Amino acid sequence: MTLKNQLFKCDICDNIAQIVHSGAGTLVCCGEDMQQLDEKRAENGNPHYAQIKRDGQNVSIKFDHEMIPEHYIEMIEVISNDEKYLKRKYLNPNEPAEMNFKCDCKDGFKVRIYCNIHGVLVTEEK
Repeated sequence: MTLKNQLFKCDICDNIAQIVHSGAGTLVCCGEDMQQLDEKRAENGNPHYAQIKRDGQNVSIKFDHEMIPEHYIEMIEVISNDEKYLKRKYLNPNEPAEMNFKCDCKDGFKVRIYCNIHGVLVTEEK
């Protein structure tokens, strides 16, 4: 069974898919089952940890992560705790690892990134 917002990756072609609607069964790519990308918790002081600043509904997120072609954050995603709000930004090497947005996320949110080396990491904001 798949759940909303889970990420899956194909071990053959590196396609990554995100679930929009929960369902039964498995995801298949290149004739093989896709592998779920497990979320790891980012620890404070780690370059994968989101530095979050809030000013009312204005939110700023930054990372102290290198952004070189060999190692960079490919995606920053914000998901509200009630899962009604999702905001995503795709990044390229040599771009700042940051994102600004507006959010009325009274119950908090999580910041999820995809690092091309370390996979999916999460910082929670409450």
